[in-house]
Amino acid sequence: MRCLLAPAAGLLLRAAGLLLRAAGMLLRRRPLVLLGVAVCLFYQTLMVARNRLRQTEVREAAEEVPMETRELLCSLEALHTQVQVSSQRLLPSRRRRRAVVLTGRHPVSDTEVQLYQRVLQQMGFEVQMSRYAETSSFLKPGAGGWSLLLCLSSSEQSCLRRISFSHLQRHQTVNLLPGLMEAFSDAGGGLCRFLADAQLTGSDLPMRPHSCGPTNQKLQIPPNSGSPAKAPPPALVATVNVYVLVTSVTPLTSFLHDISVVTTNQQPRGRPVKLGDFLLQQLGPATSHQALEQVKQVIGEVLQAAAANEKQRTVGRCVLCFQLLTFTLLLGGSVSPVVVQVNSDLTFSSLSDDTFEGQVTKDLILEDTLRFLLPPRTHLSSDTHLSSSETQEQVSPDICVNLINFPLTSFHGRQSAGSCSRTVCLSEDQLLVLLQFQQQLKTPSAFRPLSPGVSSSPSVGVSGLLTRIRVFYELHANSSCRTDEEPTNEQPALTSSQDGGSCVDPRLRQIYTDPALTLTPPFSPQVKEYRAEVTFDTVTIRIRPEPMSSSCRVHLDEHRGPRMANFPVGLGNSRISILVTDGAGPEPVVMTIYTVHVFRESRPSLPMFGDHVMCSFLQDCGLQVQPGRFCGLQPHISSQSPDQTCSSGDVPGRWVVPCLSCSDNRTCDWREVAWQPDDCYHPLVDRPLLQDCMTDRKVMFIGDSTNRGMMYFLMERVNSSLEDWGKAHDTLVYRNLNGGRSLVSYSYYPQFWLEKKQRPTFRRALMQLLNRSQPLENSNRTVLVVGGVQWLNTDHLRTVQEVLDRESLSNILVVVKSLGMGFHLPVNGIRSLSLAEIQNLYRENGNIIAAAKHHGYEVIDTFSITMGRYKEFLQGRCACHFHEVEKFWSTKPPNDATSTTNRTRTAPGLGGQSAVPDTAQEAEPKPATYHVRGPVNQVYSEILLSRLCPKTRD
Repeated sequence: MRCLLAPAAGLLLRAAGLLLRAAGMLLRRRPLVLLGVAVCLFYQTLMVARNRLRQTEVREAAEEVPMETRELLCSLEALHTQVQVSSQRLLPSRRRRRAVVLTGRHPVSDTEVQLYQRVLQQMGFEVQMSRYAETSSFLKPGAGGWSLLLCLSSSEQSCLRRISFSHLQRHQTVNLLPGLMEAFSDAGGGLCRFLADAQLTGSDLPMRPHSCGPTNQKLQIPPNSGSPAKAPPPALVATVNVYVLVTSVTPLTSFLHDISVVTTNQQPRGRPVKLGDFLLQQLGPATSHQALEQVKQVIGEVLQAAAANEKQRTVGRCVLCFQLLTFTLLLGGSVSPVVVQVNSDLTFSSLSDDTFEGQVTKDLILEDTLRFLLPPRTHLSSDTHLSSSETQEQVSPDICVNLINFPLTSFHGRQSAGSCSRTVCLSEDQLLVLLQFQQQLKTPSAFRPLSPGVSSSPSVGVSGLLTRIRVFYELHANSSCRTDEEPTNEQPALTSSQDGGSCVDPRLRQIYTDPALTLTPPFSPQVKEYRAEVTFDTVTIRIRPEPMSSSCRVHLDEHRGPRMANFPVGLGNSRISILVTDGAGPEPVVMTIYTVHVFRESRPSLPMFGDHVMCSFLQDCGLQVQPGRFCGLQPHISSQSPDQTCSSGDVPGRWVVPCLSCSDNRTCDWREVAWQPDDCYHPLVDRPLLQDCMTDRKVMFIGDSTNRGMMYFLMERVNSSLEDWGKAHDTLVYRNLNGGRSLVSYSYYPQFWLEKKQRPTFRRALMQLLNRSQPLENSNRTVLVVGGVQWLNTDHLRTVQEVLDRESLSNILVVVKSLGMGFHLPVNGIRSLSLAEIQNLYRENGNIIAAAKHHGYEVIDTFSITMGRYKEFLQGRCACHFHEVEKFWSTKPPNDATSTTNRTRTAPGLGGQSAVPDTAQEAEPKPATYHVRGPVNQVYSEILLSRLCPKTRD
């Protein structure tokens, strides 16, 4: 046992004596009336405080003897300093504390795992990762050497089986309290085990009897059954998830995190909010404080009952272990809160955004917990008792002697280690709890003390000391034992919980994604660029970056971009930019940019080495555009290869691919997939024929970027290379194609980024294209290709006919590129089509094809071609691009005879976007060439070429 000179007992006896003497004086003066007053005061001092009056009395009692209480705390401070000095002397500075994190089923990419690793390393720990306790070499019998064990969810049972809590060394910390977990476990039908063991009923505690067990049950907010006359409108009816940290069971010490998840009858989906702020908003300043104290009192009573039951069980004690719990309380009108659920973990199922809000809130609480319990270099007994073989010195025998030699001698009578007449005799475990509690109260954090309550009986013993320490720090938060310095109160590390001010730390705390990305390198606030890979079936990524400080703002892709967004992930490479800005001024100022490069894999393919079957498909079962037609792979029956060329570009067809089995698309060789029209084929136009066919021809394209992709494909096929490219949103004219024998021009439509009233009409855009392409011949030597993703309708075709007739160009060849797949993903900032809307779009596509044929136009049915392969889109938020242009650096100078760089532009585009590639290209020391890739774009672009140059021209 250790003897700690503690004034608590003497102080209480002295306070009681003062009270009795005051009562005696009152009796002598007013014997009848004042006797009752004295009795009431004495009674209120001793009873457990259930209202604010008793709390005030405890505070007044503490203020009567602030010096003696301060001397107790200063003695603890000196003892803490002595332990630290001994620890540093006995433990070489080069040795680091070791933390073992058991991840269970959590992947290494999980943000919770990354949080533990990042924060613990910042706090000077050497972090070791393992899946379970049985597989960790650091937890084997006799291994020793670890000081912190964190068992993540799904690994708790492994910890409980493997770790002997009764044999833990005093410096070792585990994030589990087995007795508390047992107390709140399910004894049957949701009945808490501590209630069953203690044979308590629901009326004994402010909690429902069946509040433990599985957490998958959805808690319903009951209607407000109270009388409207009794509750001020609007009556508060809410369930509140509060998060409690228990740091000791015997004696009980616990803390409440200031963040809670609130669900009200007006807002059925939960939201994270500071509990005090919520109560203040709902109840006002007068009632909210009382309501908050009631919440604390209710939780404290339940914890006290569970801890009292746990004392009777013979389970191992872990002095520095801790446990995080979730208490779900029901608040209704003026009724006191009732506990309706207790979980031995952090749960956030009521949040409206389970993926991000829940994980962000959980990570924030976990980080607060680590920094609260394990401040750098202040682990209470550190590694002094690492093992008896490391040192023969022990700090413990000298504790009493050293305390008596402290200059604050008012605590004790005789300076003798053997005298405990005015001391409290503590075990080393109790002393450790006392020291830990004091350090925790000194640590600024989001945790507020729950137990021991300020109304607990401040009797002799460790619980009384804890109570007086809590009361003192609540009243004298800025007090210091040092007289040569100003009173100090350490500021917490800059975290996302801080508000206001300028962005002084423009870093990210974490990048949250759904699905969870495995970032390379692993996330660190100091690293600004990452890479990640996703599977073919991952078509969107939801991302939410969290700044280190809430005074900083994050925006995705641009200065005023969203804080959280859904990004489409095209095949190949995509880039997500995260801008950390300072929003203190009128305009956001970019402080830091993080970049995530995402590579999406192609469809899994199995090369064909032996026998295989041919399979075909029209549409993917994940998006059935034609409900009456089959989806997915079907056996493809074809007698012979067709020998007849197709008469139009909209002949019905299907995709054909070789597979081992049509019932499993993973057995297919997707490199060999091909578009197969029914009973005909589209001939592939070889380059000599194409160049001859394009001689003295002018091909004009009007439409969006998908039409532009067909244009660049044509240019590359004609010239054998593509030496000019840009994401133009205006008008382009290429006059030097095919050795100067062909002209290709392009006009972007519609200019969706402009206000509707400011957008050029289709008629105006078409006239501008015709004027820039002059002179034009009224024959099929002049070609107009019109179309896009989903803007085209039959009115546009009528406009084409009217303009061509008026311009005496009615005999030119018009090719209509029909609609295509796109805008089917829920992406921020653009419209998203439902399945029903896509099905309507397919029907509209049929109307466009019929109208085009009525006018005598050629048609390329891109909707049928893209429908079955809608997941194979490339870059772009619309998920509608089936082409991408790659850039290559040439080792030879460009061939002037085939150069395509001679182009002119008109009509300024969006923010000069089209000018950027040109300027960059001109500044390059070497000429660049480009390649249009994308198998789906290649299919309908080749069909276009076959319609421009049919075989009859041989």
